[in-house]
Amino acid sequence: MATYSHSRLSTFEQCSLKYKFRYIDKIPPDYQNSIEAFLGKKVHDTLEWVYNNSKVKDFELDDVIKYYLESWTKDFNSEIKIVKKEFNAEYYFNKGIRFLINYFLKHAPFKDNTVETEKKIVFSLTEKGNYNIIGYIDRLVHHKETNIFEIHDYKTGAVKSQYDLDQDRQLALYSLAIKEYYAEVNDVHLIWHFLDSNEEKTSRRTLEDLEKLRRDIISLIDRVEATKEFTPDPSILCNWCEYRSNCHFIKENPNYPD
Repeated sequence: MATYSHSRLSTFEQCSLKYKFRYIDKIPPDYQNSIEAFLGKKVHDTLEWVYNNSKVKDFELDDVIKYYLESWTKDFNSEIKIVKKEFNAEYYFNKGIRFLINYFLKHAPFKDNTVETEKKIVFSLTEKGNYNIIGYIDRLVHHKETNIFEIHDYKTGAVKSQYDLDQDRQLALYSLAIKEYYAEVNDVHLIWHFLDSNEEKTSRRTLEDLEKLRRDIISLIDRVEATKEFTPDPSILCNWCEYRSNCHFIKENPNYPD
């Protein structure tokens, strides 16, 4: 049985044919990166660098912007896909500048209880050691006096409602791992930083919530493993799909969903 991630499971739910192209057939994609994904990575990388060095360095805003600029310039290339033709690369670059300025003004000097960034987690959903899950936590905070952990996640897209966050699977899965990794965890708080709107939102899960999540993910993995026929599921997301050239639906409907 394969090791699953939140993104892998989400790909199956979004479009099982795309799942087959990416994870089973391992077809080379039409492009490696979208501008939205590139922007997200550069902002994530910059914040990771800040928190990893905050204990030994006092940051000025110019330090943060310089790092982001150099990272963007080094890795940007013309092959990065821009779907929304009304915007150019400079527009997205400037969005990142705005995200980082707002974040800096709210959180500097970054000397908190952060214990790890980009923490890799691998754990099993069952005692038998199968149904393995892998993921990466953007930033993990540990309050030793209360033994409460915080899982922080940076989002560069649109803000989500509290209802959607209370149903969110990704960070809740990570909280299962934290409860296994550390002894006597009193609670795990899930915290999203929506950088575009400069908002923070928090959610928590009960033990009953987490047990239901565990069962639901096991059921979803069983469904993935049992699937024999992988079909397209057309949506607006087809505009960003990196397998359009291989999709028979798109070949029959080349302008979809324009």
